[in-house]
Amino acid sequence: MQLYNNLSAKERAELIEQAGKERLTISFYKYAKIGNPKLLRNHLFIKWNELDVLGRIYVANEGINAQLSVPADNFEAFKNHLDSIVFLENVRLNIAIEHDNYAFLKLKVKVRKKIVADGLDDDTFDVTDKGTHVNAERFNDLIDDPNTVLVDMRNHYESEIGHFKNAITPDVDTFRESLDLIEEDLRAHKEDKNLVMYCTGGIRCEKASAYYKHKGFKNVFQLEGGIINYVRQIEAEGLENKFIGKNFVFDQRRSERISDDVIAQCHQCGEPADMHTNCANEACHLLFIQCDSCKEKMNNCCSTSCMEIIELPYEEQKALRRGQGNSNDIFKKGRADHLPFKKDLRNIFETLKK
Repeated sequence: MQLYNNLSAKERAELIEQAGKERLTISFYKYAKIGNPKLLRNHLFIKWNELDVLGRIYVANEGINAQLSVPADNFEAFKNHLDSIVFLENVRLNIAIEHDNYAFLKLKVKVRKKIVADGLDDDTFDVTDKGTHVNAERFNDLIDDPNTVLVDMRNHYESEIGHFKNAITPDVDTFRESLDLIEEDLRAHKEDKNLVMYCTGGIRCEKASAYYKHKGFKNVFQLEGGIINYVRQIEAEGLENKFIGKNFVFDQRRSERISDDVIAQCHQCGEPADMHTNCANEACHLLFIQCDSCKEKMNNCCSTSCMEIIELPYEEQKALRRGQGNSNDIFKKGRADHLPFKKDLRNIFETLKK
């Protein structure tokens, strides 16, 4: 019984190219009580491998979180399989605005402690006791209400390239950091304000909405299906788009353009830019925003030292990485001190806070 990938990413990309068929990029999640996540993991891998599904899927006792790519020809079979699993029947599927046949190149179904890391250790917290889901039309009405506080539940590198107008965008690296920060900032408004939240596809908001209800917030709302579903609804119903910029996504595409606004800047020169890239030096691999001019000038690197390293023979690069582990810069997502423009922005922000 095959429970692992037998093709490399390169081999899979070649097969996708040879097939010449459209693939759909899809995400979904569901909070549910799963007694044996490993058993479900194995079942999903076997069936989805048969359907040529690729992607990154997490299964835990609290539910499932999936970002994946499926051949358009196999979509109905994939949907039928989901519907055959009791807690996934008619689950909402967020289908990407922009598709990329190479968004995922392996099928990874992993068992995790939680499908969204939250840092919480509270047995009295029920993640299924969620806030009120609202569609795009109701969401637009709510965020126009002066009695509403709109909060972006994503991380700083996501909201930096795109967010809803007038949203609070916490300067955090992880979801778990935002939970206590937002509760502290809004503590005085637990009963008199509408707390409205959004994220990419809804999974973080759903956990956050349950958390804030648990903490005593009375009027808690979340955007149903997140930004992805919002865009589909406003286009289908002719509603006003209140999102500016791009929506960050966690696959090879990295983002989907929602409006023509470019609200971010190149982290190296400060010119308008909103395309994330990973440093070409595999020992660094820092995620940061780089304009086309700096990309050419810096050879897709974040620093001159990384430029020097990638010019070395590959075996020398491997030798330099050996035993070093990953650089912590990988996880800083644009906060590294050697990115001059990003550093200047942080210094200004800290000065204003004082």
